[in-house]
Amino acid sequence: MNTKLKCLLLDDELPGLTYLKMLCEQIPELEIVKTFNNPEKLLSDIPDLDFDLLISDIEMPGMDGLHLAEILENKLVIFCTAYKDYAADAFNIDAVDYITKPVKLERLQKAVSKAFERFDKTDNSKKFIQLNTDKGKTLLYFNKIQYITTASSDSRDKTVLLADGSLLNLKNVKFDTLLQELPDADFCRINKKEIVAVKAIKFFNHNEIVLHHLEENNKNTSLILSETYRSDFLKKVKL
Repeated sequence: MNTKLKCLLLDDELPGLTYLKMLCEQIPELEIVKTFNNPEKLLSDIPDLDFDLLISDIEMPGMDGLHLAEILENKLVIFCTAYKDYAADAFNIDAVDYITKPVKLERLQKAVSKAFERFDKTDNSKKFIQLNTDKGKTLLYFNKIQYITTASSDSRDKTVLLADGSLLNLKNVKFDTLLQELPDADFCRINKKEIVAVKAIKFFNHNEIVLHHLEENNKNTSLILSETYRSDFLKKVKL
């Protein structure tokens, strides 16, 4: 193997976490990025961490490992737990492997090999950005965004239309900041007040962009394509 899997370790019991770390240090294919004994702390640190694999306990105070794995969604997960009852749930959320404690080195090595096989087939580019909203911090996944517009209540805020039709209010963030984080090939600014996801577009001409999204009047959302951003937009859609 020519590379290493960057790995996070999570167990709310410190002796278990210490033991797990000791085993992982004996597996050459793993690079331990950080260890955690609190799932909520791990979640809050996620935007600042570069990792490929999470090895996690399941039953923990505050947030269980299954829920955490669902939130991460694009990361590889191996569960190490004292309980056999969660195996079906773990594989339903596409966990790489499910190991019952006490964990043995040989068994963990086998799970890591499975993770490596899947890692080779996975696009591990960044999938989300952490932002402040009017309800607290959120992980905004790029594939959920339809378009972003200046909020009507405060021009410093931005409103995001999500794929499920819901709206999210982002607090005090600039378009330039968003564009630096969003995948360049997938998003384009179309006027001073709006950014659109290329995949959300149904029709367009030189002055107007129509989205797949239907509004309450059952008409598709229509946005203005301004002259200032027209050239960049047309390059994005390869015309």
